[in-house]
Amino acid sequence: DLATSVLIAFLWLLSTFVWAKALADIKVSTGASIIPEIEPCKAPGTTCHFLSVTSMGILNVSVVFGLLNMILWAGNVWLVYKDTNLHS
Repeated sequence: DLATSVLIAFLWLLSTFVWAKALADIKVSTGASIIPEIEPCKAPGTTCHFLSVTSMGILNVSVVFGLLNMILWAGNVWLVYKDTNLHS
């Protein structure tokens, strides 16, 4: 059904954008900028250092694959539309 395919493509696009936003929030929440906000690091005479960042490349790839999957769904919607009587 064309309406179902359009709905699924739209929801996939929406969920990909939500995941991309959540990933950006995760990166901000776990980055070096959070160190000044940690209570023990605010104590006088205390120095906190940010040593390393866990690679989040695979998470970036998941967002890209989500967008590519949405493009495939949109292509399928187009093909279904072309095969219906809605397209003249």
